[in-house]
Amino acid sequence: MAPTASCDRLKPRDVCIVGVARTPMGGFLGSLSSLPATKLGSIAIESALKRANVDPTLVQEIYFGNVLTANLGQAPARQAALGAGIPNTVVCTTINKVCSSGMKATMIAAQSIQLGINDIVVAGGMESMSNAPKYLVDARKGSRFGHDVIIDGMLKDGLWDVYNDFAMGTCAELCADLHSISRDEQDSYAIQSNERGIAASNGGAFAWEITPVEVSAGRGKPSTIVEKDDSLDRVIFSKTLKKLRPSFKENGGSVTAGNASSISDGAAALVLVSGAKAQELGLQVIARIRGYADAAQAPELFTTAPALAIPKAISIAGLEASQIDYYEINEAFSVVALANQKLLGLPSEKLNVHGGAVSLGHPLGCSGARILVTLLGVCIWFLVLLQYALTISSVLASIRHLTFILTMSNAYIHHFFLLIKTRGNYIHALNSVNFAYSTLYSFDVTYFFF
Repeated sequence: MAPTASCDRLKPRDVCIVGVARTPMGGFLGSLSSLPATKLGSIAIESALKRANVDPTLVQEIYFGNVLTANLGQAPARQAALGAGIPNTVVCTTINKVCSSGMKATMIAAQSIQLGINDIVVAGGMESMSNAPKYLVDARKGSRFGHDVIIDGMLKDGLWDVYNDFAMGTCAELCADLHSISRDEQDSYAIQSNERGIAASNGGAFAWEITPVEVSAGRGKPSTIVEKDDSLDRVIFSKTLKKLRPSFKENGGSVTAGNASSISDGAAALVLVSGAKAQELGLQVIARIRGYADAAQAPELFTTAPALAIPKAISIAGLEASQIDYYEINEAFSVVALANQKLLGLPSEKLNVHGGAVSLGHPLGCSGARILVTLLGVCIWFLVLLQYALTISSVLASIRHLTFILTMSNAYIHHFFLLIKTRGNYIHALNSVNFAYSTLYSFDVTYFFF
C-alpha cells in the first residue's frame, strides 16, 4: 500500500505534481509507429491520472506539447484529452516550442494554478515522428509542368534551423568546432549513454515512468504490448560507430547518426494540482513547483544554452554549484552534453546516470515532459545517494531558460517504494536548444519501500 502524503506544509496556491506517466519511446517506424501522436498522448494522460488517483472529470484544463501537427487534425491536445476520458467541457491548448513544448506546457499549467485560475491541470507532450507527412508544396496551385518537389515535414518543421537555413545537426558541428570536441569523444559518450540506458532499463529504474502501450497487430491477430524503449534493444559498439559517416559536414565532420539522438515516437504527462486541492482530496504529492525564469541567446548556439541557464537557476534557488551532485542533459546530440559538461566542469559520473536522448530517443513535442518524468524517477531511484540533481533538455527556436523550483513530499511510485529517510534534496532541470528551460526541484521525501 502506498504511504499517505504529508501535505501539512502546503500552501493553497502551491503547484503540486501528483501523477506522471510516459509511454515507451518508440523508434522511427518502430513499435509505436501505427499510433498517431494524439493516441500516444491519450495513453499518457489516462495513465498519469490513474496513478494520481484523480478523476478525469475533475480536470479543469489541458496544456499539451506537439510539434509536428500536420495531418493530425484540429486541436491535437483536445484530441488527446478526449481520448483519455477528459470531459468535452475542458479547455485544451496545444503548445509548440519544439523540443521544450512539453516543459513549456507544464510551466503554463503551473502558472494557471498559481494565479488561482485552476486547481487541477494536466500538462505534457506527444509526438509521432514516424507519422510526420511529406508535403507537395505547389499541389494546391496545380502542377502545370515539370517535376513536383516533395518536402519532408519532419525535417522542415522539426529538425531545421529556420533562422540560418541549415539542419540542427549543423549547429552541433559548430559546437564541436567551437569547443574542440572530437569525434572520438562524441562516440565514447554515445556508448556510455547507451550502456547507462540499458542498465537502467534492465534494473527496473524505468518501471515507475513507463505505462505499457497496446498495439494492434491487425484483424484476427493478438495485440502486442510495448513496455520498453525501442532503442534499448540494441547495443552500440565502438567499431560500429567509427564506420558511420558524418551526417551534416562531409569533410571533417564529427556528428553522426550514432552519436546523435534518434527520431522517435512517444508521449509523457504530468498531473498538477493546487496545494489546497491536494489537501482536500488527500493526494500523494510527488513534487512542488516553486518558481521559473527565462533567458536567451542566438539560435545556432542552442547547444551551450544550458551553461548560461544552470548558474542562473542555481542562484535563484539559493544554492551553490558544489551542492549539485547529479546532472542530466538532454542529448539532442552527444556534443550538447559534452560541451556543457566542459563549460561547467562536470565530472562524467554525475551526468546522465540513466542515459539520455541518444540512448532513449527524442520525440520532439514529448521530450520536455519526458525529461521531467524521468527526472523525478531518477531522483527517487537514487534518493538514498543524492542530495541534489540537475536535468537539461533541448529545444528549437530563440533561446529561453525556464526555471522551476519544486519540493518533494511522500512520492507515489507506481509498483514499488524505496525505503529512505532523506530530506531536503534538490533537483534542477533545464530544457534548452533555442528555448532553454531550467527546472529546479527541492525534494522532501520521508520513505518508500519495496
